[in-house]
Amino acid sequence: KKDVPLANFIVHEIHCSRNIEVCRYCSESIPKSEMKNHMETEHTQVTCKCQMKIEKRLLDDHEASGCLLRPAVCRYCDIQLTFNKLQDHEVYCGARTETCGGCVRNIMVKDLKEHPQICG
Repeated sequence: KKDVPLANFIVHEIHCSRNIEVCRYCSESIPKSEMKNHMETEHTQVTCKCQMKIEKRLLDDHEASGCLLRPAVCRYCDIQLTFNKLQDHEVYCGARTETCGGCVRNIMVKDLKEHPQICG
């Protein structure tokens, strides 16, 4: 993947064919001596806590943004729960009411941010 001077090309090509291997999964050039380690650390299938099977190298991104069991925080009460339960919880939690200090009406928690604009 680098420019090689024409005078050195044949020696370079021989060296690469003996010492370098292209990974069949990610097309990276890996020294043959490190290929076993590369396969174990990058491409081994692991099981996430959500039971999804995924390559080890992709697990961190999956756990941060794709896993249904990743931690999530309710925007109304700041309680931490799993992402797959967040939507149902926020529907319930946002429907709770709190008394407005200005107009003394019961306002749903989901409407509290906009309420001061209409509150007399």
